[in-house]
Amino acid sequence: MTARAPRRRGIAGLALISLLMVSVLLSLGFWQLQRRLDKHALIAALTERLAAPPAALPDVRDWAALTPAHDEFRRVVFTAAYDKRPDAMVYSSGSAVRDDISGPGTWALLPARLPSGQTVVINTGFVQNTMQDRAQQDRAVAPLVTGVTVTLTGYLRFPDPGGALTPRGDPVKRLWFSRDLRGIATALGWGEVAPFYIDLELPMPASGIPKPAPLSVHLKDDHLQYAITWFGLAGAVAIAFGFWLFGQRRRAA
Repeated sequence: MTARAPRRRGIAGLALISLLMVSVLLSLGFWQLQRRLDKHALIAALTERLAAPPAALPDVRDWAALTPAHDEFRRVVFTAAYDKRPDAMVYSSGSAVRDDISGPGTWALLPARLPSGQTVVINTGFVQNTMQDRAQQDRAVAPLVTGVTVTLTGYLRFPDPGGALTPRGDPVKRLWFSRDLRGIATALGWGEVAPFYIDLELPMPASGIPKPAPLSVHLKDDHLQYAITWFGLAGAVAIAFGFWLFGQRRRAA
């Protein structure tokens, strides 16, 4: 009896640890399956928004209620005139929503004045700008800034201030590494800007640079593979414990 008691406690302890490990691994697998469902719902919603006919730009009174979850990638059409103010370069090594982009290069962000007086930032398109050259960017955007009101079609996007590891912007070179609208607008004297920006689809400039284009959804979906991995690990732990327990019982017999 005295020899069996420690063995039973050991078996019970390892069984509890194995059960906890299996439970955690299974929960991670089910979490990945739920994320897969959420990702598919997001892809379907974004695909629907991108394919929808362009609607009018939301009224300024509704801007504060706009959210990325409900409004990101909505197609809009409106009229505006590019302000004669400094543009901003935003570095890019590629794009998750543009098939035609291969970096490095820069996005050309310009402020545009709506007929109502508000300023909206326009991502006018991609400039193949491997050295982030300010002169090259200036030559690309200069023909756009005519002061003439034009019709613009594009997609609602929301700013990205970057993270702790994002390099700081260079106001002298007018080069940033994230779409930090507030920081860019403050540094370049754009004044108060809309809480979103527009990824331009049309019109295409005569030179083709900056290069706007339609957006498409390319969200990575590896969640099923991750779920299978977690479920496989849970099964491996359960099988390993089963073999160990079988061996313990054979030695005790």
